[in-house]
Amino acid sequence: MNLFGKFATVGGATLLSRVFGFGREMMMASALGVGPVADAFNLAFRFPNLFRRLFAEGAFNAAFIPLFARSLESDGEGGAKRFASEIFSTLFVVLTTLTVLAMIFMPTLVRTIIAPGLAVCVDTVDTGRQAISCETRFDLTVTLSRIMFPYLACMSLMAMVSGILNAFRRFFAAAVAPTLLNIILIAVLLYAHWVGADTVTIGHLMSWGVLAAGVSQLALVVAAMRLAGFSVALGVPRWTQNLKRLLILAGPAALIGGITQINLFVGQAIASFKPGAVSILQYADRPYQLPLGMVGVAIGVVLLPELARALKAGHLREAQHTQNRSLEFALFLTLPAAVALFLIPEPIIRVIYERGAFDPTATPAVASVLGLYALGLPAFVLIKVFSPGFFAREDTKTPMRATLVSAVANTVLSFVLFQFYAEQGIALATTLAGWLNAGLLFLGLWRRGLWEIDRALVKRGALVLLASLAMGALLLVELHLLSDWLVPAAGLHRQLAALAFLVASAMAVYFACTVLFGAVDRSMLMKLAKGRRGRAKAAE
Repeated sequence: MNLFGKFATVGGATLLSRVFGFGREMMMASALGVGPVADAFNLAFRFPNLFRRLFAEGAFNAAFIPLFARSLESDGEGGAKRFASEIFSTLFVVLTTLTVLAMIFMPTLVRTIIAPGLAVCVDTVDTGRQAISCETRFDLTVTLSRIMFPYLACMSLMAMVSGILNAFRRFFAAAVAPTLLNIILIAVLLYAHWVGADTVTIGHLMSWGVLAAGVSQLALVVAAMRLAGFSVALGVPRWTQNLKRLLILAGPAALIGGITQINLFVGQAIASFKPGAVSILQYADRPYQLPLGMVGVAIGVVLLPELARALKAGHLREAQHTQNRSLEFALFLTLPAAVALFLIPEPIIRVIYERGAFDPTATPAVASVLGLYALGLPAFVLIKVFSPGFFAREDTKTPMRATLVSAVANTVLSFVLFQFYAEQGIALATTLAGWLNAGLLFLGLWRRGLWEIDRALVKRGALVLLASLAMGALLLVELHLLSDWLVPAAGLHRQLAALAFLVASAMAVYFACTVLFGAVDRSMLMKLAKGRRGRAKAAE
C-alpha cells in the first residue's frame, strides 16, 4: 500500500468516527443546548479527552514506535515483547495510582485547573427545564469528572497497544476504535430521550457511557493486537533504560502532538468564567474537527513510521519526497475546508444543531467561533506534517520549545482577548497560536537542512490556493442567491437542501479547478482510478 493509500485507510476510519461524532453532538445539542449541564459535561470530559488526543492520536506513538521498531529489528519479536511488557506494566501501575489520586482530589482539580470560573460563579442559571445554582454546577462538574476520569487510563493503555499495531503497519483498528465512543453515547442519548430524562440525568448517563466506551476501545485494540500474533504481559514495573528513553521522548512528544487539545483545554478553562461559553466552544469544535481529524490524524499516524524507515535505511531523498508529498496532501484537503468553514459557518451550525434545547439565538455565537477556528485549520494540520520530521530523528527538544512558545502565547492571548470578545477571543487566540507553532516547526526543519521544498510542492500549493479562492468566490455568490433558503423560516428541509447544494457545488468546482490548473498529480489520479477498477474487476 502506497503512502496515499495509508492516509486513506486511517483518514477513512477517522472520518467514520467524526461522522458519528457529528450525530452525537447534534443529539447532545438538542438534549442539553447551550446551558450549565452541557458546560459541566464538556468541562468534565475535556480533561480525560485531552489525554486521549495527546496519546491516542499519535503523540505516544511518536516516542514509542521508533524504540519498538528498533527493539523489533535488533532483538527480534521476543525482545520487542519484553520491551512492550515493561512499558505496559509501568503504565498500568502509574495510571491506576493517578486515577485514584485524581478521584480523591477532584474538587481541587476542578477549582484550580478544569473550571476555575465555577469557583467564583455567583449566579443561578436557568437550563430551560430547571434552575441550577453555581454551587450545584460545581458539584455536578466534580461528579461527572470522577465518573469519566478512568477513561484517561483506558486511552493511555490503548495508545501503547495502537503503537504496536502501527509498528506492524496495521492502522485500521486503532483508527476506528474512537467510533465506539460516539456509538455508545448516541445509544445513551436515544435511551435518555425514550425515558424522558431531565438534563442532569442525561449528563450522568453520558458520563457512564464515556467510561464504558473507554473499556470497549481498549478491548478492541487488544483483540486486534492478539489477532496480529503479538501480546504483552502484565508484570512488576522496573526502571530500565528502555523506560527511561521512552519517558525522555514521550513527554515532549505528548506536549507537541497535543497542542491543539492543550489550547482548547486552556480556552475552555478560561471560558468557564462565562456561562454557556464552554458549550459554544465545544459545539464549534466538532465541525472543525472533521477535516482536522480526517487529514491531520491520518498524516500524523502514517508519516512517522514511513519517515523513520526511510531515515534508518539512509534513504534521505525518499524522506524528503515523503515530507513534501505529505504537505501537498495536507494543503490539498485543508485549504478548501478552511475557506468553506470560514464563509458558511452559520448555515452549517443552523442545520446541525438548531433544534430542541439549542436556541436559535445561540447559532450566531457558535458560527462566529467556527469561522475563527477555520482560519487555523491548515496550521494545525501542518503541525502534524512537520512534527514527524523531528520525531523520526528522535529529536523532541526542538519541537517542544516551539510548542511551549505557542502554548504560552495561546494562554496570554486567550486571557486578554476573552476580556473583549468572550469566546470569540479564545477561538482567535487558538488560531494565532496554531500558526505560530506551525511556523516555528517549519523554520526549525528548514534551518537545519531537514526539509527541502521541491518545485512541485511550490507549484501545486499555489494552484491549490488559487482553486480554493475560486471555490470561495462561488460560495459567496451562492450564499446571496440562496439567502431565502438558508434562514430558519425556510424550514429544515429547504435549509438542508441549500446547504447540500452549497457543499456539492463547491466540491465540484474545487476538484475541477485543481485538475484543470494542474494542482494535483494527474498520473497519481490515473493510478488510483486504475487501481479501483482493478479491484472492482477482481471482486467480480
